[in-house]
Amino acid sequence: MAEAADFQGTSASPARRWLRRTGALLAGAPLLTGILQLPAATPADAAGQESAQAASGTSGSVSVAVDSLSPSAPTEGDTVTVTGTVTNNGKQPVTDAHVDLRVGPSLDTRSAIDSLAKKSDDVQGPAGEAVGGKYTEKFPKLTPGVAEPFNISVPVDELDLGRDGVYQLAVALSGETAAQPWDQVLGVQRTFLPWQPEEAGTKTKTTFLWPLVSDVHMTAETGSNEQQTPVFSNDDLAEEISPGGRLDQMVSLGKGLDITWVIDPDLLASVDAMTRTYQVRGEDGATTPGKNQAVAKQWLSELQQAVVGKDVVALPFGDPDLASLAHNGTAVTGSLSHLKEATDAVDNTVEPILHVKPSKDFAWPVDGAVDPSIMKVATSAGADKVIARSDSLQDGLSYTPSAARPIGGGTTAVVADSRMSTAFQGNLTRASGSTLSVQRFLAQSLTLGLQTGKQRSVVVAPQRTPSVSQAQAMAEALGALQGGNWSESQDLTAAAKAKPDPSANRRVPPASAYPVSLRRQELPRAAFEQIARTHDKLDNFKVILTDESRVVTPFGRAMNREMSTSWRGRGVAAVGYRDNVESYLDGLIDGVKLIEKSETKLSGRSATIPVTVQNNLVQGVEHLELRLTSKNPTRLKIGGDAYEEQRVTVNGGHSQSVKFTTSANANGRAEVVAQLYTEDGQKYGEPVTFDVKVTEVTPTVMLVIGGGVLLLVLAGFRMYTQRKRAAAREAAEDDATAEADDDVDAPQNPEAPGDRLKEESGAGSRADAPQQPSDPAPDTAAESADPSGTGERVDR
Repeated sequence: MAEAADFQGTSASPARRWLRRTGALLAGAPLLTGILQLPAATPADAAGQESAQAASGTSGSVSVAVDSLSPSAPTEGDTVTVTGTVTNNGKQPVTDAHVDLRVGPSLDTRSAIDSLAKKSDDVQGPAGEAVGGKYTEKFPKLTPGVAEPFNISVPVDELDLGRDGVYQLAVALSGETAAQPWDQVLGVQRTFLPWQPEEAGTKTKTTFLWPLVSDVHMTAETGSNEQQTPVFSNDDLAEEISPGGRLDQMVSLGKGLDITWVIDPDLLASVDAMTRTYQVRGEDGATTPGKNQAVAKQWLSELQQAVVGKDVVALPFGDPDLASLAHNGTAVTGSLSHLKEATDAVDNTVEPILHVKPSKDFAWPVDGAVDPSIMKVATSAGADKVIARSDSLQDGLSYTPSAARPIGGGTTAVVADSRMSTAFQGNLTRASGSTLSVQRFLAQSLTLGLQTGKQRSVVVAPQRTPSVSQAQAMAEALGALQGGNWSESQDLTAAAKAKPDPSANRRVPPASAYPVSLRRQELPRAAFEQIARTHDKLDNFKVILTDESRVVTPFGRAMNREMSTSWRGRGVAAVGYRDNVESYLDGLIDGVKLIEKSETKLSGRSATIPVTVQNNLVQGVEHLELRLTSKNPTRLKIGGDAYEEQRVTVNGGHSQSVKFTTSANANGRAEVVAQLYTEDGQKYGEPVTFDVKVTEVTPTVMLVIGGGVLLLVLAGFRMYTQRKRAAAREAAEDDATAEADDDVDAPQNPEAPGDRLKEESGAGSRADAPQQPSDPAPDTAAESADPSGTGERVDR
């Protein structure tokens, strides 16, 4: 009858289970009596046993790995299948080995589950009652170092499970060795078997957070083209979203579960940027075109489908480290404003990309660890709900209260359960580790639900960046939980609104209670000081730009990333990222500068001095003033005073010279300083200093110059009078010549009146007539009867 029930999967009644266990105890009573009558072990034998145990350790000489347990939470009629491997870690072969399943007593408290998990492979601890019979797998010999697989399937009725609860299920390897030739347990692995065969009258409402968070990948640098091509510091994000990658698995696994998506907008912005043209900076500093546009589009498309109709919570942009900000950043002016900017950036990121409206009311400190300063910072940007954890905000109750509880000031602490939240940490790459995590999670959940008859809301907040194996274990556990009989799904928004337990602790722990291990990983104050310095530079730079959005947006997002929680434990990388952002901004600022000038020589009372402003940016600059200042205004004045200012506007990729009027009062050198200012009076860039060599114009020099001018005037007047006299003489000669022509036909007389007139007047046309040195040369050529030459002046 019993065998028929085993094979047909029928359920045994609780009364039959009690009778079976009682019969087993009675049947074992004579055997126990015989054992008691055996002679006691000699001291040498006892010492040998103790030394063997000490040599093998509490974990035994054979390791047992449970790779799968299916179903994770069985019900009536199910068959439990356990698979795994056994490995002989000793130096001697194990003979007559056999693996069997053993069911221990129910674990009534959550702390009992924790204790059992810490000694899950202790061969000295109780392993429970063996199922035995045909539900045993035998190995004639286990060779050292060789792993042997096992597969045992047992109808759940054969496990003799009693009331609802969590039972210890152990897989034990027994056998003999040459040194210990008797049957004994050489290896064991304990796990947990939740047993809730029927629907619970009051189910626990479970909220599971599914985080989509990554490291920082985008830099502040963008291309000079119209699209502002983004530059990524590496191509690691492409690996995460590629098929089989961590974030790809998070989306693929999460879309089939009832979860609350918790998303960093920076991740969405980065993947969205990858759907278009982008650049990747290599280790040598050179950039190459990114090639993963198709992968990015596919991942975003799958995520958009996965979040339809689901609860979506958006963290502030870049997932800022609230604890670091609270402990080290609030003393730096302006740090809290960055948190507000990161929160405001959600509106322009999540909804446009995912097409769902997220909730921005939640803040999530690292590991849910809180103190008063963290609470204050977390709510400073508008969030009124803080996701804490029960190992930080502890309760002294015998049961686990609901997650939501008001802590004053309109703020609600949503306290995640620490045991369930940390169940998937550690290395879960091996199937055995993953299986143990899943069973422990389910055990904690069921035990929590059985504590009271009241319905409660529990929140699970796992690590921010689960690995692929951790995500797979989470999905397996959550799938089993949702298929179980004691829990039902609830989103985070509903959990925060649940009726709080009046007995739950509402007092935030003091700063002294904050874990030292977490404090050591925080961003230092120097980080926030550097962020503030970069922000001040950006404010001073953006006012001169014709299109400040090309600079403000990428640098604003970069400064949000500088506060990211992902920098914890990566101090060197964090410093490098901040330095790169600041140096890149310095390079842009230096793109608008004054051209260096050499010594300038200035002669005369007044002159102009040109100063050149160069703009190497792709966009124009304005709202700049150039001030030229004389360090010695008694010698050299600029614009009638010690300095003069002029407005400057320069197109992108151009230079402009600005001219300043100067006046000199004395000889010598005068130092002059050129400095750019923004229109609000802030200095911009480095000044340019140069010397002006002044030569003063004295009254003596002016008299000499005036005398020279007067001599020139007198010389001109003399030349004018001499030319006038020469013209008169020429006219007289012309008249005399005409009279001589009239006397040609008259009788020749040696003493003719005409000849006497010529001699007396001294006028004649002979070429050898003597001339005075002071007489000017004639300004007309001698008359000739020949035709005039080309270019010659002909007087008529």
